[in-house]
Amino acid sequence: MVINNNFQNRIINSPLSTGKVQTNGVRNNNTSNSGVGFDSILQQAIDKSSGVKFSKHAEMRMQARNIDLTQTQKDKINSAVSMAQQKGVKDSLVILDNMAFVVNVPSKTVITAVNNNELKENVFTNIDGAIFA
Repeated sequence: MVINNNFQNRIINSPLSTGKVQTNGVRNNNTSNSGVGFDSILQQAIDKSSGVKFSKHAEMRMQARNIDLTQTQKDKINSAVSMAQQKGVKDSLVILDNMAFVVNVPSKTVITAVNNNELKENVFTNIDGAIFA
């Protein structure tokens, strides 16, 4: 068996030319028909996703207990969760306007909600922090 190790015959000595990029007819997709830029749409999506979510259980509890939150109250819960996150809290009790919410801080998810009538003589377990919002 003969192996040819002569690489000199295989090397291309002329420079490689890739040509010029054609930009004719290419449109800028950074804006939609409404003129809203991609960066603003992305920021809106990030802002929407950064808020506190409610688990199915919490939604059922809130409906059964007639708990309707205003946007201001939701903002206060978001702020409380941010404070808990800064302190390293994993599961927090957020007390707001005679209501209590157990929140999983890493996932920013409200686990359950309790109204004023059920706050009395209630024991909250599996929490490692409490915040009065």
